Amino acid sequence: MSEDWESVTYLRKKTPKKSELKTKKAVTEAQRKGGDVETNKKFAAGSNKQRSTTKDTAKLDRETEELHHEKVELDLSKLIQRIRLDKKMTQKDLAQKINEKPSIITEYETGKAIPNNQLLGKMERALGVKLRGKDKGKPL
Repeated sequence: MSEDWESVTYLRKKTPKKSELKTKKAVTEAQRKGGDVETNKKFAAGSNKQRSTTKDTAKLDRETEELHHEKVELDLSKLIQRIRLDKKMTQKDLAQKINEKPSIITEYETGKAIPNNQLLGKMERALGVKLRGKDKGKPL
């Protein structure tokens, strides 16, 4: 094996990418060296934010009579609670039976929940009583 002592290898840095030139470190370094630095202020550049609210959402927030979230009726919430107690179940037991959190059962029984037909169907099967329609309270 012969080695060539005459060859010379030069090491040099790569030219920085455009994204690397825009970093704060690169800008301050260019300013120290006396290089030209151009700065432009862009308003809302690269953001996808929508700051305006529509009239409908403002009305919904105020919960006027025309637009409001439907809540569970008082008779339904009392019916769920009465049937659950008749079957000697706790809120936690019912929640485990329908694979939901106990807080959801609490919301339904206090009348604060927004009705969900899928959840009501699960509760009907777990309690064995109809909770929707004109046959409320009757066995399935």
